[in-house]
Amino acid sequence: MAAAAFSLAHSTFFSRTTLFLARNGRPRRRKDALFDFVFSSPFSSSSAVPLSNGKNWRQPVVSLLELGGVKISKEDVVRDDPTNNVPDTIFSKLGIQLHRRNQHPLGILKNAIYDYFDTNFPSHFDKFDDLCPIVSVKQNFDDVLVPDDHVSRRFNDTYYIDSQTVLRCHTSAHQAELLRQGYTHFLVTGDVYRRDSIDSTHYPIFHQMEGFCVFSPEDWEASGLDSTSFAAENLKKCLEGLARHLFGSVEMRWIDTYFPFTNPSFELEIYFKEKWLEVLGCGVTEQEILRRNELNNVAWAFGLGLERLAMVLFDIPDIRLFWSTDERFTSQFSKGQLGVKFKPFSKYPPCYKDMSFWINDAFTENNLCEVIRGIAGDLVEEVQLIDNFTDKKGMTSHCYRITYRSMERSLTDEEINDLQYVADHGCSGRSGNRCRAS
Repeated sequence: MAAAAFSLAHSTFFSRTTLFLARNGRPRRRKDALFDFVFSSPFSSSSAVPLSNGKNWRQPVVSLLELGGVKISKEDVVRDDPTNNVPDTIFSKLGIQLHRRNQHPLGILKNAIYDYFDTNFPSHFDKFDDLCPIVSVKQNFDDVLVPDDHVSRRFNDTYYIDSQTVLRCHTSAHQAELLRQGYTHFLVTGDVYRRDSIDSTHYPIFHQMEGFCVFSPEDWEASGLDSTSFAAENLKKCLEGLARHLFGSVEMRWIDTYFPFTNPSFELEIYFKEKWLEVLGCGVTEQEILRRNELNNVAWAFGLGLERLAMVLFDIPDIRLFWSTDERFTSQFSKGQLGVKFKPFSKYPPCYKDMSFWINDAFTENNLCEVIRGIAGDLVEEVQLIDNFTDKKGMTSHCYRITYRSMERSLTDEEINDLQYVADHGCSGRSGNRCRAS
């Protein structure tokens, strides 16, 4: 079950969308200039883009990593395949596994959840946190009943290695495999991948935990409840206990919702720091999932995002900080110390650049953000639509403001101009921009 809500060719991020770039903030008219926002080659370690200072810019990336004891080369993930849309910046994060670092906020939170289940359900749940994130389309979507027309299947939302292989969008991708192997009570933690917007709470790689529990007839028959009611009651009791374990004595409420893989489905919210916070999604597993895996039982499942909870528990203001190697960040956290409040070591000034262009129906904001991430990486704090209009001919333009800010140092106007130059060069034009520090 997914924890949160609960092909583009590798050579073009905009499905060959034609855009018209401006030099001073406003899109040019067709009669003035025409620029194709089409990339003839990906921004990768194999492609160099000239900078304004005459040097070439390359995105550094490792070429080999090991996942679950299996060596995976860059060519296994970033392929010359018409459906591949995995950039080097994503490949470079594979294998880092922040959730397996005991002194990292995500590892601390994972272990705290483990402690809850080990204390209340001793030797009951098997734990997996090193399963390979490269999965089949069947595992990622079909096995958990995601409809064929669901938005998550689109190339705009998912990283495809080829037409039948993806980087998992959720840890539920391993659910059917584990059930077929005979596991009936398990926790799966791992890094998951989704093409997404850029702001302080969204990142294309994040971490989830899935819990799954199967019951046999003797479990619910003695309760006097039907199987579905028994599973739902057991699920809520278990997760309310988990919420108290993590957040203390808090007010809670259950919200009825929809997931394709559970019925009924719920979201658990807690009242924390004077507002309601969604903690997780869950529900009673659809019988079709169990039947496909030769189980005539009832089960429940839940999924939660580690970053969402860790940002609240540790007072971490920006999701990019989880990837920081700066000792001023990493030294603040210790194994087993849940909820230690992060102390900001500085608030560096932002640098703003505006980019304005015409769009057509093929344009998506996720594709734009993917291009910007590929060029500037974690120096980008936010990409925000600040203006749009449609002319008399029905053509629509968008103006986006890119906020650059390092979490670790002050940026220079020169280096940001170089990054913006790369973006402009990739568009075969120049964007209107302005820069200011504040």
